[in-house]
Amino acid sequence: MSGTQKVLLVTGGSRGIGAAICRFGSKAGYRVAVNYAANQDAADALVAEIEAAGGEAFAVKGDVGSEADIVAMFEAVDRAYGRLDAFVNNAGIVDVKARV
Repeated sequence: MSGTQKVLLVTGGSRGIGAAICRFGSKAGYRVAVNYAANQDAADALVAEIEAAGGEAFAVKGDVGSEADIVAMFEAVDRAYGRLDAFVNNAGIVDVKARV
């Protein structure tokens, strides 16, 4: 998967605004790394959509609240594409504790 085409990584890329950014990036000619934390089905569906439209993408799991996951996510992008040209930190950190 190497080449000269630019690479975009979007955290929280499987749904909502993140997915829209992934679609836009692909249409702009970027290969896209779609990050997800829990919803692999949504990430895989978006990757399939991008590929069906002629783009290149892959899903990469990682929780932005975990330093180890962040490192692994960037390493996965490097292994897949050998470069990173654009990064959108769209994911939020969810506090699972109930607040009153």
